[in-house]
Amino acid sequence: MKLRNLILAALFAAVIACLSQISIPTPSGVPITLQTLAIALTGAVLGWKRGVVSVLVYIAVGAVGVPVFSSFGAGFGWLIGMTGGFIFGFIPMVILCGIAPTRKIAGVLFSLLGLVLCHVFGVVQFALLTGRGLVESALAVSVPYLIKDIVSVVAALLIAVPIRRGLAAVENRSAA
Repeated sequence: MKLRNLILAALFAAVIACLSQISIPTPSGVPITLQTLAIALTGAVLGWKRGVVSVLVYIAVGAVGVPVFSSFGAGFGWLIGMTGGFIFGFIPMVILCGIAPTRKIAGVLFSLLGLVLCHVFGVVQFALLTGRGLVESALAVSVPYLIKDIVSVVAALLIAVPIRRGLAAVENRSAA
């Protein structure tokens, strides 16, 4: 990878880590965060390949003990805990958010599909660990967050437009 790509991947891993700390605890154990905004923004700005690198860096850094997960969580145990499925769900989400970020309708549809997959990963892991059914788990840890997450994804796609323009302008200046 070019140095610029590595820097951008690291920068967006840091953005994900920072937005993960904006966290409101809930009774279900799954906090309200801005992680979905961060993941969608990462995919929409970097594209799916660099976005995946960013998310994998975020996950790896958290897995080895750096407190980057929500509420300053860290460690491998966090990944296999009640919210770990959502973290693993960030991978398909960033891929789908990064597939067609410049195409308005397709970008929104792919991004929302990515959000759905992220929630499916989260609900399934939560259900397996708590012994609850999928419907009960979805009602506890997915449905209450859907409106916030949909708004986050759409906002990320809108925020990404000027960021992509700025990065393209910098790239064009450095190429000249």
